[in-house]
Amino acid sequence: MLSYYKMQKKIIYLFLVSVISACKSAHLTRKADIGSNQYVNPFIGTAFTGHTFPGACYPLGMIQAGPQTGNFNWDYCAGYVYTDSIIEGFSQNRLNGTGVPDLGDLLVQPFSGSIRENVTSRYHKESEQTFPGYYGVKLVDNKVDVRITASPHVAFHSYQFEKNETPNLLIDFQSGQVSYKERFNTRVLEHEITFDNDVTISGYTKCKGWVERVYYFVIEFDKPIQQKQQLDKRDVRENASRYIISFEGHEENVLNMKIAMSSVSVENAKKNMNSEISDWNFDNVRQSAEIEWGKYLSKVIVEGSEDQKASFYSSLYRLYIQPNNIADVDGSYVGPNKKRSQSSSGKFYSTWSQWDIFRAAFPLHTILTPELIPDFVNSMLDYSEQQGHLPVWSLWGQETYTMIANHSVPMIVDAYLKGFGGFDEQRAYNEVKKSLTVSHRKSDWSVYDQYGYYPFDSVRVESVSSTLESGYNDYNAALMAKKMGKDNDYQFFSRRADFYKNIFDPETKYMRGRDTKGNWRNPFDPFKLAHAQEHGGDYTEGNAAQYSWHVLHDIPGLIDLMGGKKAAEERLDYFFSATHESSRAVLDVTGLIGQYAHGNEPSHHIVYLYNYVDKPKKAQELIHKICRDFYKNKPDGLIGNEDCGQMSAWYIFSALGFYPVDPVSGEFVFGAPQIPFARINISEDKTFTVRAVNLSEDNIFVDRIEWNGKPYNRKYIDYKSIMSGGELTFYMTNEKQDSSYGI
Repeated sequence: MLSYYKMQKKIIYLFLVSVISACKSAHLTRKADIGSNQYVNPFIGTAFTGHTFPGACYPLGMIQAGPQTGNFNWDYCAGYVYTDSIIEGFSQNRLNGTGVPDLGDLLVQPFSGSIRENVTSRYHKESEQTFPGYYGVKLVDNKVDVRITASPHVAFHSYQFEKNETPNLLIDFQSGQVSYKERFNTRVLEHEITFDNDVTISGYTKCKGWVERVYYFVIEFDKPIQQKQQLDKRDVRENASRYIISFEGHEENVLNMKIAMSSVSVENAKKNMNSEISDWNFDNVRQSAEIEWGKYLSKVIVEGSEDQKASFYSSLYRLYIQPNNIADVDGSYVGPNKKRSQSSSGKFYSTWSQWDIFRAAFPLHTILTPELIPDFVNSMLDYSEQQGHLPVWSLWGQETYTMIANHSVPMIVDAYLKGFGGFDEQRAYNEVKKSLTVSHRKSDWSVYDQYGYYPFDSVRVESVSSTLESGYNDYNAALMAKKMGKDNDYQFFSRRADFYKNIFDPETKYMRGRDTKGNWRNPFDPFKLAHAQEHGGDYTEGNAAQYSWHVLHDIPGLIDLMGGKKAAEERLDYFFSATHESSRAVLDVTGLIGQYAHGNEPSHHIVYLYNYVDKPKKAQELIHKICRDFYKNKPDGLIGNEDCGQMSAWYIFSALGFYPVDPVSGEFVFGAPQIPFARINISEDKTFTVRAVNLSEDNIFVDRIEWNGKPYNRKYIDYKSIMSGGELTFYMTNEKQDSSYGI
């Protein structure tokens, strides 16, 4: 009998040990999941031209809640500038790193004590805290400690007011980011606000900024409203309202507020709130957001200095702020047809900065988060069937028609060529072909086909840039048609993909505008910049010096036009050294090295072209300079607009040691790694590891490369190899002379 009890005690003991071990394991797993979060610095890019924001958001979520310090010019595209000393309030959504403002909806400003109309407040800079899923600050004048977190569709605010003082909120239902040119125009077209009961406000706003859209909202408090007062309109043209609402003061004086949003209806906003945050436990919501961010950030484990980790993980964080899933929890959304639609997958992604992100951000998604790709593609296809063509630059499910060409095409083709399932291939091809053959607001295909280029005297788009970028999309369509056995389409799009040759001037060796008679643009200055909105300009936020390298699909063909590798090398050398005052005439063109402008996307691949002229170490020296000087761990550390993850994706790829010059080729051209170690968790049983042996501030050049311990002499690594797992080792040196590496 004694031995039986001993045996039972041993069983219980072993059970308790197993439980404790499991708990420890779960704790360690959670710690590993969120360990990378600590290196994220959301303040990077909040000064200078980064246009990022510190706030509370969920990966790929609709909500981006955080502070607003202004909305009155281009500097405030995200509503916040780090050097400002005043906070106007806290809005519930915004754009991350764009060059055009919008969103910034439902501004709320808490304040303690007596009611007043001017409730802007100074704040303690040292009290400002932010990390993935959280933002907090102390408002000095308003005597409130603010904490904000978020779920995908809901912002959760928690305010600590002065003890026994009256807690007040100013809610501005007419808030929103507008450019200085639009500031005196009516932004709110119509609205409705309903005080459902003493703890709930609901309504909708139809507004016009970058796009015209409608958002529905529900605001819920954990304490009853005691008093409400509608403020006078600030301008006779306003079509919206501002309210001050007050609550009963208490000893602890904490007021919690949830704001849910929907593109569909108030009822759906309520569903979103009840599904995602059903109670009032702020810390649980914050921890859930933190853990979810940890899942995305732990996709890559890196080693390096604290600043290197901050630059890397902050870039990864910015990559996953968008695109935004605007579908509600029931899968419904409002797309470009302005009607309620149902997503078959439950997701509908918008905020697609296609002109930017097709270059590196989307290819990076295919490596780090392949599980997202089918929903990304289906969202673009659903959008296209409603609008008549694939999205050009979509926001909140609507078309901005910003920038040129249609770079949803390379993203869809990239997914198709890499073998992704989860979408109908024929359906995808139909939308690709339709977008490249049926004319719409941004593309007149009859003119394009008639002349073999866009003549500058016949179109209002930037003729040279549009020809080059449309040609790249044609190349993509040709690849898809060929793989699907559509020979006639393959021939058609292949012929179009060569249109770039029609605007290459053999005399100046630049891509140059031509008119309907075939005459070259005169006078011609290869350094003259044209803004995207400048009527008559031949280039999109760039010049001939930059865009003459924009033949992503046929670099060897371009080199031949320039006179061969030696001539192309000399032109690259001149490009990275030539200066001209007109290069500083456009806000978006920043981060200059000669004519190279890292702050704008058409330049992003050019540094890697040295590999194609057998001079890889020239590329490696420039890559090191760009990563060191243009990606710093401080508020003004980004050299240009973040552009919805593209600037970050360039850094992530380049820090790993390679970059997708031709995004759909599946080939990632070598540069030089900027961190000593990185491991991408491909799956549960596969990892892709990068090591940079002897990397230092002096040893920035690649001496040789090994793949799985064996010498590797290609100039690129392909997608299949990365996703199969393995170890890529760079041996670094301070020797600048090129060897046979990568040729």
